[in-house]
Amino acid sequence: MKNILIGITSSIASYKIYELIRLYRKNGYNVKVVATKNALNFVSPLVIETLSNNKCYYDEFAPRENVEHIELCRWADILVVAPISANTISKIAAGIADNLLTSIACAYIGSKKPILIAPAMNDNMWNNPIVQKNLETLHSLNIKVVEPAEGFLACGTSAKGRLAEIGLIYENSLRLLFQDKKNNSKKILITLGGTKEKIDNVRYITNLSSGKMGIALCDWAYKLGYDVCAIATIDIDKPYKTIKVNSALEMLEAIKAADFDYLIMAAAVGDFRAANVSDTKISKEDIKDNFSIELTKNPDVVKEISKNKKGNQKIIGFSLTDKDMIETAQRKLKDKNLDFIVANEIKVALNSDKNKVTIIGKNGKMIDIKEDTKDNIAKRILEVVCD
Repeated sequence: MKNILIGITSSIASYKIYELIRLYRKNGYNVKVVATKNALNFVSPLVIETLSNNKCYYDEFAPRENVEHIELCRWADILVVAPISANTISKIAAGIADNLLTSIACAYIGSKKPILIAPAMNDNMWNNPIVQKNLETLHSLNIKVVEPAEGFLACGTSAKGRLAEIGLIYENSLRLLFQDKKNNSKKILITLGGTKEKIDNVRYITNLSSGKMGIALCDWAYKLGYDVCAIATIDIDKPYKTIKVNSALEMLEAIKAADFDYLIMAAAVGDFRAANVSDTKISKEDIKDNFSIELTKNPDVVKEISKNKKGNQKIIGFSLTDKDMIETAQRKLKDKNLDFIVANEIKVALNSDKNKVTIIGKNGKMIDIKEDTKDNIAKRILEVVCD
């Protein structure tokens, strides 16, 4: 498992890093934390040690057996400094190593391992041309910067300077950690969520899909360095491009307009839609005892796209069923002209954080993935279907 070294500098936003530590640990990463002495005015070493299950480092000259900044440098797979102050940005850019964190940064830059920083400061400090010049220096050293967000600042103004959302820092750090540069030019289009088919201007027909499997696929594709676009029926706030759609027809048009190397159809596309959609709300006062909705078939979205598949494109479908799982998936694989299909069962997959799947290729080869988190399964699916 990967080792994450977090650096914390002095900022009112420092307490937010408790959540970042928790996120890494929840997902199985090893975490160690280095704090500047002034950062300890805002965070507690005891809390950090409890959350990370490791010592909190802050004293460069504490008694020790090893050269601490070098040992931590060797241990870490990535250095994440969040929040990073204008002071520490400027020190690192100038090569100053006057505390444990800046000493680690100085050595870490020399190691050429990935570094991510997330600044937080007053907007005037952020806009200071000296700070911006120092950030350009860090950019030139391939240090990834997650820029601050707009919002209410501790100084009482509302401007750019807030620490970026913890989820955004987390996703960007993992992309930096896992990305394979050969994937950067490859485009993955992933559909997710259950489609919504309008009955009138307030009601619709949908299904119980949560979109969790599709989000996990998007997240891992982004981490692995692919150019990701999600076509989603639910609202998601992620660092990759997202196109919001509702109906099966909207999804079909969005896919047709997109350019992709891989299309992964993880969405639960409704088979039917209302033949006639009312422009106004259907009132129960206007209905006697029974009310019927005439349904018409939706197009088979993935089958329509497969008809015009280019030679270098791969299309991956999903098959969700409660009986004859393998036979149903094999039939769909052939009928829809897919490269792969991912078969899963309703009783395991629906509205759950876990899944178990069988990946079937057009060559007939089957790969069973035992029950696991959707996050772990998503990574395995991408390893199989993307070359």
